[in-house]
Amino acid sequence: MQTDKESFSKLMQENKGIVFKVCNSYCSNKNDIEDLAQEIIYQLWKSYSSYNSEYKFTTWMYKIALNTAISFYRKVKKTRNTISFEEHLIEIEDDNNSSETNQNINLLQQFINELKELDKALMILYLEEKSYKEIAEIIGITETNVATKIGRIKEKLKQKFSTYNL
Repeated sequence: MQTDKESFSKLMQENKGIVFKVCNSYCSNKNDIEDLAQEIIYQLWKSYSSYNSEYKFTTWMYKIALNTAISFYRKVKKTRNTISFEEHLIEIEDDNNSSETNQNINLLQQFINELKELDKALMILYLEEKSYKEIAEIIGITETNVATKIGRIKEKLKQKFSTYNL
């Protein structure tokens, strides 16, 4: 029989991408990403005994990861008085494979990063192709509200793209 620790480790290994996606969506510098990842894993471990296996593990994991990230983001935002030099470095790629698609993906990521915390969480889940029902369970709002908010966010993103391409 697996212990809680072994079971938790296995589930974390299978779903570690969720932690990385959430961390990279809410933090821009390496130290903050590492701190947030540790905090998310700690919160997941702390809450693991209350996980109800009747529900999908990934739904439960997203809910805790996003709530932790939003709290972390707010705390860092309040306490940060200086801007890290690393956050404003521009990486220049050596190869010439930067197509219009790559530029659009980078723009989309930039625009999503500029969204409010809840909207950012909605878009992360939407882009992960989660159903509205699952997003509603994770975020804690109704399916109708999820659909409405995602529609508005998509419209806002379209406007940003059209303004950028002028």
